[in-house]
Amino acid sequence: MTQNPAVQKKITVLNQHNEKLVGVLHDTGSMEIVVLCHGFRSSKDFNTMVNLAVALEKEGISVFRFDFPGNGESEGSFQYGNYRREADDLHSVVEYFNGANRKVTAVLGHSKGGNVVLLYASMYHDVHTVINLSGRYNLEKGIAERLGKDFLEIIKKDSFIDVKNRAGNVEYRVTEESLMDRLNTNMHDACLQLDKGCRVLTVHGSADEIIPVEDALEFDKIIPNHKLHIIEGANHCYTSHQTELTPVILPFIKEGLQHSAVELGH
Repeated sequence: MTQNPAVQKKITVLNQHNEKLVGVLHDTGSMEIVVLCHGFRSSKDFNTMVNLAVALEKEGISVFRFDFPGNGESEGSFQYGNYRREADDLHSVVEYFNGANRKVTAVLGHSKGGNVVLLYASMYHDVHTVINLSGRYNLEKGIAERLGKDFLEIIKKDSFIDVKNRAGNVEYRVTEESLMDRLNTNMHDACLQLDKGCRVLTVHGSADEIIPVEDALEFDKIIPNHKLHIIEGANHCYTSHQTELTPVILPFIKEGLQHSAVELGH
């Protein structure tokens, strides 16, 4: 079957806060769309997002990759927490395509985006194929590495922490509110809210230096309809394992498309 070449279009979606979310639609003409969500301080142009979009597009599947507020080209200010708010941003994207008579059949997120797509599915129950690429199970972990061991005392005293790079320049500010947002986001509870019919694939690198592979095993224990795939030797960004992602992710998405086609009576 020969596919029409996909057309890449820049699309802007308004979120609930009237901020413009900027994304790129790889449009193959398919009614179904897969939405890709980037991770912490990343963007729609992160190589994993682009590579997956191109691989799906080659199979005739339309893909939308976009920037969360305060990242990439989107409006809004960058925030450290905002997990549920980003799930709401994703909802604005899904609603946008519903309004255009398209259907979002799968959502995929990397790192923080993995958390966002799982939260999304636990809150909205309208997308039944979810891919969690290197998401974090316990959001209380991984904070001290970035903010220092005594982050709670400092933030209670100053109400913020500025995270600096090696040159001493401030990269971003963590407010007490955004830190609490992260600490109060419970992935265990969220996973228990997933529909039994929601198919979840967790992919994680065995050599992930940011989020340990053990987190993927925790997701596997509690998500009812779950498939786990560990990529041996891969780090958090799959730097030298990009080619191993598509053969795992593509069949899972295609299976989901078949499921939704059956449901729609095609």
